[in-house]
Amino acid sequence: MINIFAGAVGLGLIWGIVTLGIFISYRVLGMPDLSVEGSIVTGAAVATMLIISGAHPLLALLGATLAGAAAGTITGFLHTRLKIPALLSGILTMTALYSINIRIMDGRPNVPLLRTDTLLTPLVDLGLTRDYAIIVIALAAVILVVGALRWFLTTEFGSALRATGNNPHMSTAQGINTKTMKLVGLACANSLVGLAGGLLAQYQGFVDVQMGIGAIVIALASLIIGEVIFGRTTLLRSMIAVVLGAIVYRIIIAMVLEAGMAATDLRLFTAITVALALWLPSARDQIDIISRRIRHKAHTFGQSGDDSKQTGQTG
Repeated sequence: MINIFAGAVGLGLIWGIVTLGIFISYRVLGMPDLSVEGSIVTGAAVATMLIISGAHPLLALLGATLAGAAAGTITGFLHTRLKIPALLSGILTMTALYSINIRIMDGRPNVPLLRTDTLLTPLVDLGLTRDYAIIVIALAAVILVVGALRWFLTTEFGSALRATGNNPHMSTAQGINTKTMKLVGLACANSLVGLAGGLLAQYQGFVDVQMGIGAIVIALASLIIGEVIFGRTTLLRSMIAVVLGAIVYRIIIAMVLEAGMAATDLRLFTAITVALALWLPSARDQIDIISRRIRHKAHTFGQSGDDSKQTGQTG
């Protein structure tokens, strides 16, 4: 059970980086970006092929990050320059990346990392299991990503990026090039997704062209769960919350599988989880409204009772 929990935490940290990418596109820019389902595979494929060719695993992660950024740039170009809606731009990029990813993998649908050194190898040689090794590596990556993102989003350029997502018309009036902001934001978002793909490939020991299916739903579930449970009062808290949300989600999945749910039912469970998580904020607001009405009626009834007593005493 402990090993299952450790594996869930390790995967949660990796998916936390994916969720941070979704945080940039979905929360900061306010754009749905489906290209992540292709860019996570692109990052994994580039990292895998670089490692197989003899590159250092850290260099492979850099290549995965740049490949993800390139995928995001394509989505941004389609949306900002060709005037294609954001949702369709992501779908087009995701569709194109399927063929590109197979070409990166030399025409194969999957490529294993057999008898090759990865970032996990030195820690495994020290006696750690792969699950605990990925926790150490992914945690370090998350800390670096959160720190870099917090710094970037508080700079003048980052503030312009956030303003673009909050109010693009007002940002344009203030002289901000919103097209450039959206393109850079999508590139940054997908660069994190590519980085996570590189880590995921090294942890799993292979890359598969189908491994990105459902990535957007998993990331959205993690983001919403994190925000509902941990809140998002500040920028730093929001980023930490989405990472913790990814960990909570993976732990829930591990517990559900351990309880006997078929793996084929996971997508149904994920869809239900996302629907419930999306419904919770509005449900909480409705509960608050109802409770305020009840308190108001109780207060009004109490005042009426006091007035009646005073009238009786006067009479």
